[in-house]
Amino acid sequence: MASKCTLSLFTITFLFVLLSLFSHATSSETHNKNTSPFEFLNHLKGCHKGDKVQGIQDLKKYLEKFGYLNGHSDNDDFDDILESAIKTYQLNYHLKATGTLDAKTVSKMMMPRCGVPDIINGTTSMRSGKKRHPHHHSGHGSPHTVAHYSFFPENPKWPSSKYHLTYAFDQTTPTEARDAVARAFATWAGNTHFSFSQSQTYENADLTISFASGDHGDGNPFDGRGGTLAHAFAPTNGRFHYDADEPWAVGAVEGAYDLETVALHEIGHLLGLGHSSVEGAVMSSTVRTGFAQSLHADDIQGIKALYNT
Repeated sequence: MASKCTLSLFTITFLFVLLSLFSHATSSETHNKNTSPFEFLNHLKGCHKGDKVQGIQDLKKYLEKFGYLNGHSDNDDFDDILESAIKTYQLNYHLKATGTLDAKTVSKMMMPRCGVPDIINGTTSMRSGKKRHPHHHSGHGSPHTVAHYSFFPENPKWPSSKYHLTYAFDQTTPTEARDAVARAFATWAGNTHFSFSQSQTYENADLTISFASGDHGDGNPFDGRGGTLAHAFAPTNGRFHYDADEPWAVGAVEGAYDLETVALHEIGHLLGLGHSSVEGAVMSSTVRTGFAQSLHADDIQGIKALYNT
């Protein structure tokens, strides 16, 4: 009888340990799925020149991915080059250019964003727009405004023979995404000299839209939930990819990204716009959940400047 009780107690204990391990593994897996690829930046808050901290190498890779560094990402040294790169990032995002990884800079860097770099081949800038001076009346003038739209290197654009563009969806694209993207094309058409129509043939379309996860063969792998949400290529490549691992929705839905807002942004890239440093512009690089918007004056001015219309 005693041996049976002992065996029973052992079995219960063993099952309890197994259950605990399984629960911990499941919890860790769920946590990893819900953790942003940019979460490592939290650990680096407060770092500055002269520091050597594990994870600075990942910061360098982040800045290299978005165009602020060229190589130089093989160590954890916070050196002059990294400080200069962070200052450039801070200037682009209207932060105090300290070169230190302060709380506001980390908060901005951790925001989900477009995968297209802010600076490409060291030749582009988010602050490339020119000041526009107002007309003065009776000695009074409004404060001047500044356009901060930008273009890809060498200003690639669609030729005048291609101002009507066709687009097509990969067959796995959900219906709600197709409708959202179609509305985004209609918005761009209503504010530019372009017109768009849907093609039934994916292979022959000027512009193609699809959903993908991780490494999907274009040299710009997605990084999982909460990092880079989408990307598109400059004219006349025509490819636009959503990250299929993100929570997508139609409109401003808490905890999800608006399909149409992201489409407006990526179509801007397809037409030749880079990122804007104007916070309210569709071409601003960052996106937040539960938010929807349409084109900003800066976006429209950028396209008109690129195509001289």
